Amino acid sequence: MSTQSRSYRSPLREEQAQQTRERILAALGALMQEVEDGDDISMDAIAAAAGVERRTVFRHFATRDALYLAFFAWLNARLGVVSAPQTPAGMQDAIRDGFDSFDDQAAAIRAAIHSKPGREMRAATIPARREAFARCLAPATAGLPPGKRAQVEALAHLLYSAPAWEVLKEYGGLTGPQAGEAAAWALELILSAISPGGTASADTQTPKDRKK
Repeated sequence: MSTQSRSYRSPLREEQAQQTRERILAALGALMQEVEDGDDISMDAIAAAAGVERRTVFRHFATRDALYLAFFAWLNARLGVVSAPQTPAGMQDAIRDGFDSFDDQAAAIRAAIHSKPGREMRAATIPARREAFARCLAPATAGLPPGKRAQVEALAHLLYSAPAWEVLKEYGGLTGPQAGEAAAWALELILSAISPGGTASADTQTPKDRKK
């Protein structure tokens, strides 16, 4: 009987814990929108914004880095970012929708780009992302030599990325939706060029390759 008591998990307590976790993550997201550098946000400020004690934050997230890693994953889910599009057309749609939504959380997205936890979070997703992008683009890249196929996949990674959103906004002066359209259009041009009958399909060598 005592063993059963110790192993019992209260659904109500778990629900309350999840709600507290959500409050902490949402509080960090709100604070991100108020500062230039997300790394400047203290754990005390996060606790105060969430309406909990500092120790409660650490009860849910053992370290500051753990909190930020959880936050960026939470943010992607909240924004509906499609991490593994299924088709080339689906990837173009994901770029448009993703860049549009990034504007709503611009400070947090920049923190994901430039902060240490943000870089770690993105680095952890690279192997799965590469596999997903290769599968997604396979219908368009199947006829290419391995080196050219790798180049196309790398360009897709570049175009469908938060850094691309940032560069197109800051250097190009575009809004998030405009940046999404530009990046999706660039990917469409690349895929059109390598397709049968495309402008570059007859010669897939780079200028450097042709000199050899």
